[in-house]
Amino acid sequence: MNKDRELFERTPVPRALATLAIPTIISQLITMIYNLADTFYIGLANNPSMTAASSLTFTLVFAMSCLSNLFGVGGGSLISRLLGQKRDADASQVCSFSFYGALFSSVIYSLSVLIFMEPLLRLLGATDGSIGYATDYAMWVIVVGGIPLTLSMTMANLLRSEGYAKEASFGLGMGGVINMALDPLFMFVILEPGSEVKGAAIATMLSNLIVVIFFFIIFLVIRKKSVLSVDPKLAIPKSEHIKAVFVVGIPSALSSLFACLSNVVLNNLASGYSHLYGDVPVAAVGIAKKIDMLPMNVGMGLCQGMMPLVAYNYASGNYKRMRSFATSARIAGISFAVVCVLCFQLFTEPIVTIFNGDPMTVEMSRDFLRILCLAVPLMIINFQMNFTFQAMGRGKQSLLLSSLRQGVVNIPLMFIMNHFFGLYGLVFTQIISDILTTAISFILYRGVLKELDIKQKMTENVEA
Repeated sequence: MNKDRELFERTPVPRALATLAIPTIISQLITMIYNLADTFYIGLANNPSMTAASSLTFTLVFAMSCLSNLFGVGGGSLISRLLGQKRDADASQVCSFSFYGALFSSVIYSLSVLIFMEPLLRLLGATDGSIGYATDYAMWVIVVGGIPLTLSMTMANLLRSEGYAKEASFGLGMGGVINMALDPLFMFVILEPGSEVKGAAIATMLSNLIVVIFFFIIFLVIRKKSVLSVDPKLAIPKSEHIKAVFVVGIPSALSSLFACLSNVVLNNLASGYSHLYGDVPVAAVGIAKKIDMLPMNVGMGLCQGMMPLVAYNYASGNYKRMRSFATSARIAGISFAVVCVLCFQLFTEPIVTIFNGDPMTVEMSRDFLRILCLAVPLMIINFQMNFTFQAMGRGKQSLLLSSLRQGVVNIPLMFIMNHFFGLYGLVFTQIISDILTTAISFILYRGVLKELDIKQKMTENVEA
């Protein structure tokens, strides 16, 4: 652990952030690429119902990130803070608790989806034309592959918490590459025509299974020099640590949950125009949001790389270094987002045409992407603020931001905008929501910084 403590405590801020963030960003981008690859390969059929099915089912898949965030982000943040306090034995217990918590909750979720499959998909906006394709995707990715999907994301967060960002990123990146290789094999070679969605789902399930096996091997290799453990004997930590996991994990899980609910509402409201455009609005929204994932994934990678560094230095009392990591991540994320916004505005049509050749789908996807991408710089600011609060164990601030951005503000606003401005007003909702949430984020962040400044001065006075 000495080498890792050097990274957390003394390595220059830009280099330390790059050490953890760059591998994470790469794995995020590979994950994004294989998500886009699914959309690309399915789009080759020029069937809007297939594209719509993969888009709306992705909401159920994304809901599993609630579970991985609950235990992976909540547990990972606490592990980094415990390491900053030199409490390695407690960190091992938290790791084991987080692993088994994610395992058991994913079993319950997968069984629930199996039991309530059709009503859930209908709720998400599935039509008679897309319900069969959506069922195939959900069955293989969630029911059959739900456990490896949740564990892969959870274990990656746990590895990052101790500085093993390269190993975590390699595993997730490897899964993405394998998925991209298996997609055309299952979609166009092994399965019969018309089964493209099922083929993409099987490829995703197998790649997630391989990632989990890889992470188990990593845990085994590093066990003698690491606090990370999946020993069931350590699965019940102190009650204060269970509470600390949930204080951070619940806001993170709620953030994903509200994002899912927001997508549910968006898909349902968009599918309300099916009498005019068929499944095109849902397909177009899905394409635009997936392309929009590029800057968002880079921002998320920066935040995930930043989080252990902020948590460790916050727990050890080095607030100046902690603030430097947060500021550097925010500036880098916003800069990249601005470049992406410019590219999306200038080259929109060639980009969306890659994913679907249907003329109406291309036209609507183009318009939606130009609107949605405007919110990305603000999204990254909100992500960075929220991850900073989570790293510090500030559950109240994180919970407030998570609830506001996609829940309390965004969902009611979608109904209002849809009612008064129609389909395009619905797409404009995100940027309005992010403007409001960003203002609140800065107010909360300034309050925490003032509190830390006071605490720092008190410590200096005591030492003097």
